Amino acid sequence: MLFRIHKEGRSTLLITALVLIALNFAVMQLPAIIFWPILALSVVLFLLILQFFRNPVRTISVSDDHIVYAPADGRVCVIEEVQETEYFKEKRLQVSIFMSPLNVHVNRNPVSGLVNYFRYHPGKYLVAWHPKSSTENERTTIVYQLGQTEILMRQIAGAVAKRIKWYISEGDRVAQGADMGFIKFGSRVDLFLPLDAKIEVTIDQQVKGNRTIVARL
Repeated sequence: MLFRIHKEGRSTLLITALVLIALNFAVMQLPAIIFWPILALSVVLFLLILQFFRNPVRTISVSDDHIVYAPADGRVCVIEEVQETEYFKEKRLQVSIFMSPLNVHVNRNPVSGLVNYFRYHPGKYLVAWHPKSSTENERTTIVYQLGQTEILMRQIAGAVAKRIKWYISEGDRVAQGADMGFIKFGSRVDLFLPLDAKIEVTIDQQVKGNRTIVARL
């Protein structure tokens, strides 16, 4: 697996490195019992931020209009039938993936198709696993159309993640598995699928974007 740094992290990593270098230069004259722990903590902090912005290369092994791949890395925290109120205004199967700060935070297109609906919603910053985060937090809503089928995906900001990025627009035709966005420092992604979709994941299962099949249509 090729290790890459996501473009969203380059400025953060540069600023962090400069601040930590300046800090360590400032404490170089302190006794070794103080300097070395500070240096060690600085290295650990930088490595933690570095791993957060990693962007592994993951190509889709089998591209299929009937397969919905995980759009993000994380833990499945919701699988249930719900009333989707923004776009479909009818019942759908909801599958939610919670991304901890240790997960890869790249968001990917779960299917290929036409983006026929996109909205950005400012909102609150409830913890990402809160039941109301899907409708009250800062979020985006994307609807993909593939043939006669539509699926809805939401990027949801959490209590720490307060910056959602997206790289698609309404009217775009997108490829399954391509990067579509990024959420910084802990967040959640919801999928709303047709009621007849066959769910292939279970609660608390760890999934990987472009690797785990979430459902078959």
